[in-house]
Amino acid sequence: MAYDLEEQEQLDEFKAWWKQYGQMVTVLVIAVIVAYTAFQGWKYYQNKQSVEASTQYQELLVTDEKDLKTIKAKSAVLMDNFSGTPYAGRAALFAAKINYQANDAKSAKAQLEWTIKNAKETSISALASLQLANILAEEKDNEAALKLLNAIHDAGFDGLFADLKGDVLVSLGKNDEAKLAYKEALAKLNPQGKYRTFTQQKLEALG
Repeated sequence: MAYDLEEQEQLDEFKAWWKQYGQMVTVLVIAVIVAYTAFQGWKYYQNKQSVEASTQYQELLVTDEKDLKTIKAKSAVLMDNFSGTPYAGRAALFAAKINYQANDAKSAKAQLEWTIKNAKETSISALASLQLANILAEEKDNEAALKLLNAIHDAGFDGLFADLKGDVLVSLGKNDEAKLAYKEALAKLNPQGKYRTFTQQKLEALG
């Protein structure tokens, strides 16, 4: 096929450009393809993990609450093998509740601590912090409870954190500080919520 002079010049320029940059372009294209393939593979793996974790979590929820051994085993699988999914934190929180009800505070605290550190949902982490702080307060470890309640948490739980903080401060005899905590709780809690009434009563009891 014959080319005119202008086409031949363009072809020669392309050949020279390709000779200089062709290898780099090829490497870049391959790198993009590999990265895209890896990304798609990771998405598939994540989706597969999420589906499996969801199934196991649902199985955990319908387990007889008296079957502590099975609950511990199922929650451990989710925590160990599916820690990258939201279901691991939910499972640990659920297991902690069951263990606490069974008077196994040691196991409950361990699972709550794991949830606080590893939960993918800030709401789950906040609930775990509240429950652990409550257990610590019941054990008279008030300073540890306060440290937990003063830590950064999901802002949606500010009212509950402040309310429990007031309870702990009352236990320490720090009524003035407790009043401030209860007032903060009242400002943060849902005005229509029933919990707010209890907080108001606790504040009024301090005079």
